[in-house]
Amino acid sequence: MAQSHRLPSRGLVDRARTVGFRFDGKSYEGHAGDTLASALLANGVRLVGRSFKYHRPRGVIASGSEEPNALVELRSGARREPNTKATTVELFDGLEAQSQNRWPSLAFDLMSVNQLASPVFVAGFYYKTFMWPAKLWEKLYEPMIRRAAGLGRAAEAADPDEYEKFTAHCDLLVVGAGPAGLAAALAAGRSGARVILADEDFLLGGRLNAERRIIGGEPASDWAAKGVAELESLPEVTVLRRTTVLAAYDGGVYAALERVSDHLAVPGPHQPRQRLWRIVAKRAVLAAGSLERPIAFGNNDLPGVMLASAARTYLNRYGVAPGRRAVVYANNSDAAQTVLDLTVAGVEIAAVVDARGDAAALHTAAKAAKAPLIIGGSIARATGWRGVSGCEIADSSGRALRMECDLVAVSGGWNPSMQLSTHLGGKPSWDEERAAFLPGGCPPGMTVIGAAAGEYGLAESIAAGARAGAEAASDCGFSASGFEAPPVDPEPDVVYGSGPWRSPSTSAKAFVDFQNDVTVKDVELSAREGFVSVEHLKRYTTLGMATDQGKTANVLGLAIMADVTGRTVPQTGMTLSRPPFAPVAIGALAGAHRGKEFKPTRLPPSHFWAEEQGAVFTETGQWMRAAYFPRPGEKDWFESTMREVMTVRSKVGVYDASTLGKIDVHGADAGTFLDRVYINAFSSLAVGKARYGLMLREDGMAMDDGTTTRLGDTHFYMTTTTANAAAVMRHLEYCRQWLWPELDVSFASVTDQWAQYAIAGPRSREVVAALVDEGFDVSNEALPYMGATELTVCGGVKARLFRLSFSGELAYELAVPARYGDAMIRAIIKAGEPFGICPYGAEALAVMRIEKGHAAGPELNGTTTAADLGMGRMMSKKKDFIGRAMAGREGLADPARPRLVGFRPVDRAARLRSGAHLVARGAETVAADDDGYVTSTAYSPSNGHWIGLGFLARAEERMGEVVIAHDPLRHGDVEVEVVSPVFVDPEGARLRA
Repeated sequence: MAQSHRLPSRGLVDRARTVGFRFDGKSYEGHAGDTLASALLANGVRLVGRSFKYHRPRGVIASGSEEPNALVELRSGARREPNTKATTVELFDGLEAQSQNRWPSLAFDLMSVNQLASPVFVAGFYYKTFMWPAKLWEKLYEPMIRRAAGLGRAAEAADPDEYEKFTAHCDLLVVGAGPAGLAAALAAGRSGARVILADEDFLLGGRLNAERRIIGGEPASDWAAKGVAELESLPEVTVLRRTTVLAAYDGGVYAALERVSDHLAVPGPHQPRQRLWRIVAKRAVLAAGSLERPIAFGNNDLPGVMLASAARTYLNRYGVAPGRRAVVYANNSDAAQTVLDLTVAGVEIAAVVDARGDAAALHTAAKAAKAPLIIGGSIARATGWRGVSGCEIADSSGRALRMECDLVAVSGGWNPSMQLSTHLGGKPSWDEERAAFLPGGCPPGMTVIGAAAGEYGLAESIAAGARAGAEAASDCGFSASGFEAPPVDPEPDVVYGSGPWRSPSTSAKAFVDFQNDVTVKDVELSAREGFVSVEHLKRYTTLGMATDQGKTANVLGLAIMADVTGRTVPQTGMTLSRPPFAPVAIGALAGAHRGKEFKPTRLPPSHFWAEEQGAVFTETGQWMRAAYFPRPGEKDWFESTMREVMTVRSKVGVYDASTLGKIDVHGADAGTFLDRVYINAFSSLAVGKARYGLMLREDGMAMDDGTTTRLGDTHFYMTTTTANAAAVMRHLEYCRQWLWPELDVSFASVTDQWAQYAIAGPRSREVVAALVDEGFDVSNEALPYMGATELTVCGGVKARLFRLSFSGELAYELAVPARYGDAMIRAIIKAGEPFGICPYGAEALAVMRIEKGHAAGPELNGTTTAADLGMGRMMSKKKDFIGRAMAGREGLADPARPRLVGFRPVDRAARLRSGAHLVARGAETVAADDDGYVTSTAYSPSNGHWIGLGFLARAEERMGEVVIAHDPLRHGDVEVEVVSPVFVDPEGARLRA
């Protein structure tokens, strides 16, 4: 019968809307508002998967993201997604799902033979089994492990869906839309505060939708729906359904994943599948509720064994009876409501087993259900093949009872869902009365309320939410108008689940972590072998290392370890949770950054102006830079480049240098810090002065170079090469956070905040003078070479002016806020027209830097030292710096090591090529006689012939020597003269003019 387990009238699903779906190729029907799990249960499907290690039959155990068993492959083809929790999959028409980790079928899985080898597959067996013989590792062990590893199959085609990222700011972030979260959001939202309410479910209300409770004289689910409707009507409140808050970070930043269209067969046009939120919140309220945990007993993983609260959820929210005849097994009084709800729904109660014997509510419920009550008893094991058909119960005297049933509803107590509170290092504390870990230190600005804080009562949760919301609004400067907590129906006294954690030992496997097949015996073995630390227990047994992150297993596992070792739970300890709270698709983390957008193209501020000039562009890293600016009559790039070079050398040119990495360095210890990362000193640099610096890696090799300017006593402005900007920023942060955390220094990448233009050439001072506002002096006396100043240009625009030169000419670099970048380049061109200004591109800049002998990317290639680059004298002997010791190694300090030199062809008409190797005249062209190589070449219009830079062994003693530039790949050997690398103005008179 279709939907054989659907109750006739209960639940919140839309029975008027029937939804068709397929599971393992078979067609079924459900209703709008179902999850895949509830729809399968409604159709009487209990077997949904196989376990990881033993391939045991598994069914639905929970009702939310804590589900460890019901993992399926969703969709097909390029959209196939493995390891999706059936309990969180919103049912939609046409949904396709497949069970996984089985062959050839779910009902008949040949790999279930692994159960026969279970005595071998104990905790840590792989550490012991695959050690010997070593030669079998690559041939047998590794291939076998790789075939067995994993649960589902990833799609083999490119993901056709889109993902996006979004940043939002708010006064209050409320995590969880249960009773406490709704109350907090309403209290703050009514004050006018900016509130974001996020919940991972598509139906907001949390447990209010799963319980038969009365709030304010109406069903709890109706009260929740009205509260959500009010929140959605408030202009400053954002309600995020299907959104899981994944992580808490410094500065009030939270990551959240919104499943925008996962509930659709195919996303709509221009609609992302998922959206990753970066939420910056002044305050946060964590109201994520709590998660029920199981009790370990024999065969407690059989389909039909279910958490008691999950059974209530399927009854009251989805209108589904998870079984016909049930045994309820609990060590706390909360499960009494499960007994009552099952009875009202028409499910027969075969027995109620009160493990502790002191839960009066359980006794009352058993009496109302006319069910046998077993006080102080336990379930020894569940029986059945592919699902529960009965169970064996031991009463307090040890007498065995057999009960027929198809549902075992288990409650071992509750774990507050307070993982987010630990993401910045907060340590939970054990509460003996509640038998649970409660939040300890929280991230700044976070308050934990409701069941997440161990406040399990409904009235208590709503009141706590109202207080937290009002206090958060007040802290953010809003006057909370007040939220009066409505009356709720009477609540029974609570007996919390503080054990027993497991039933007496039986021959059947009793599972602690269902997803990783970790049993009670594995925990006992871990203790016997000395792995009693919770960190060791986790790694030795793989407890909690799965897609559910041990939400139902961790506390149970460490409590059993405490029992085994004779310690208390606090003495045993607890592992802290790490982000993310729930699994995240890599596509969501990447967002739009894939394909061409993996590293999005960056445009300098002058890009659109350059397009208007007909510039030809080249990609440099992520940047699109103008390579040259052709003019009518010029037949190729060479002519254009030569014209640009000669214009700069004789008149003036402008180049967009905005792509250089720019980093602000602040702090009382900024000078000390720079001394340690650069080979030369910066703490002695005067305010208003710039200095060239070279930084080394720890192995003594050159990492990057650039100029750093001191703008104030505690403020430096660093520039890096375009290619290494990100790497240098990472390096600085590593040094600050790890090597020298005691230093008062901080960094900010400001590459995109400043448009920076190099104005170079003999007439550059006149152009700059025409741009700066009246009252600012840019003469050689006021602003000498390597000077810097802050001023205004073009009628009040704040700017920075640096007297720097990469071209070797008199030059300035003018920086303005990036929003003025386009206007600035137009103003520079206009001011320079009387002086014959021209824009020049990356090709001309490359020619001029080679003419001037400046090292760049080809020379800073990761294999050269400061001495190799001719900068050995810059290495300070008065201070320490990164790379100093390693740079002094014998091989790196060898005077015969290749050093940077220049080359001129003996035949001035000959062309030089980068990559050619250098050998002495008359030597054999073999590797043994290789004396170096050419790194950079260009035709120099200033010299009238080709020139080159490169590295030559014993360079100092070979100046003036003629060597062979050997180029076998391009069939050309050229005789070159070894000369100084500086081909233009070796005295530096031009740049100091």
